[in-house]
This record gives sequence, structure tokens and C-alpha cells, in this order.
Amino acid sequence: MKQQVLIVDDEPDLVRVLEFSLQQAGFETASASGGEEALAKVRQHVPDLVLLDLMLPDLPGTEVCRQLRQSPRTQHVPVIMLTARGDEVDRVVGFELGADDFVTKPFSVRELLLRIKAILRRGPGDKEDKRDRVGPVRIDPEGHRAFVEGEEITLTALEFKLLTTLLSRLGRVQTREQLLREVWGMTGDLQTRTVDTHVKRLREKLGAGRDLLETVRGIGYRLIDPADHQ
Repeated sequence: MKQQVLIVDDEPDLVRVLEFSLQQAGFETASASGGEEALAKVRQHVPDLVLLDLMLPDLPGTEVCRQLRQSPRTQHVPVIMLTARGDEVDRVVGFELGADDFVTKPFSVRELLLRIKAILRRGPGDKEDKRDRVGPVRIDPEGHRAFVEGEEITLTALEFKLLTTLLSRLGRVQTREQLLREVWGMTGDLQTRTVDTHVKRLREKLGAGRDLLETVRGIGYRLIDPADHQ
């Protein structure tokens, strides 16, 4: 059975392009031009993934995402947010609400398809990736060891936890605030410079795998799988 992607956008030309490209790639598609229509369609049939524009004529995309995450039927449906805005605050809000990825218009349809396929490969509800390696990087969780191209590298306890956290959410952007909570166990209005410092050190230690640790400007970091970007 083909996987269905729900496209939520009020730009008819873009919707037509996305529908054609997704159908050519083997997906079924459905579309909605507003947030209320999207939620109504989701109630009738839960899609495998939602492409969600941030700026809609009725409900903002962030509100649609919030409602999807609140419902037990749709809380695990992957959401990729689309936007023409350059306001990084919107991205942070989107990720905090549970968006899986964020694509700024104009974007490459080919790259978007790669991101969709990468997210769907994780399977429904699989927010934590159980992989122990990506590219030249491998971790041994039980032994608390990390390797690059087969050679062990020396990591501090926090660096190892940071690496394992990013690997468990492979391809998904983690905000600095999320990393502070997950790795450092901190909450509240805290300085995030410590995250940047530790990421910089970790990237240096990863050597041949350093380019897999990407900075998403103004938001946070993600670990990517080179196979998803070929």
C-alpha cells in the first residue's frame, strides 16, 4: 500500500508541483488549503506524513501541529513545516511543538523528497532511532565508547551523551533548549552557550565524521545520515 502525504498549503501552484513530484516518487497525496480543512481531512484519514505550511489563511501552521500532537491518533504522524519566513523564532516554536523538520521556501523538491523518505524510514511513532552508527561514526552504548573509522575517540561523559542523543534523533533538528534538557537535565531560562561549546568540541573529535554534525542557524543541531543526502 502506498504511503500518503497530506500537503497543507494555500499556494495552488506549489501544491500541484508537490503532488506531481510525490506521485512520481510513488506516494499517494491529499491536499488542504487551510488548517481547518487539514484537521478535518486528518480526522477522516490519518496520513503517513504532513507537509504543513506555517502561514495559512485561517489557523497558523503551529496551531495545526499542536493539535496533531495532542491527539492520540495523530501524535506520531511526522510533520515537515514549510515556510517563506526568515523569522527563526517560528522555527523554534515549530520544533518545540514537535515538528520533525523545517524547510524554507523556495526549496529543492528533490531535497524535500529525500527528507520525506528519510523520516518515513523510521516508521510510525519511531522517534528514537536505535541505530549505533552513521557514516564513519559508531557508538558502543554499553561500553560507553565511540569510534570514527574504526578508531576509538576519547569523549567526556557529556560529549558521549550529546552524541548518543543526536544519533537517536538522526536527521531531526534538536534545539539548544531540547539538548539542555536531554543532555544536561536543565530547564528554564538558561544560557545555551554551553551547548555550542560542547558541540564544537564534539565536532572536532569526530574527525572524518565532523560534517555529519550540522548547525541549523538560530535553532540548534542535527546529526545527518550521508545516505539521505546522496
